[in-house]
Amino acid sequence: MNKTYDLLERTSVFGENVIRFCLSLPRTVVTTPLIYQLVKAGTSVGANYAEADNAESRPDFRHKISICRKESKESYFFLRMIIAAVPEKESEAGILQLEAKELNLIFNSIYQKTKDK
Repeated sequence: MNKTYDLLERTSVFGENVIRFCLSLPRTVVTTPLIYQLVKAGTSVGANYAEADNAESRPDFRHKISICRKESKESYFFLRMIIAAVPEKESEAGILQLEAKELNLIFNSIYQKTKDK
């Protein structure tokens, strides 16, 4: 499997895949707020990375990368909740969870490497 190492592209694809996944989910009193939260978090990863890519300073970059970390972790969490609510979507959600986890690890690494020395 060939992974894209262009983080802007990779996070954009992740957001698009989250949107497509959420559109496939049934709407219930339980899933509707979870879908809303997942769409916000999943699309925010790329939006915040785009902002980090154009940061005004090193601290600004680090702050925006920290938001990417949080949003990728939150995406993973809401995917887990969706699996609990719609178990038949576990396979699709699991693929997205793996990507959310990998993105979180990447952003954690970037964050750690940008510590003030």
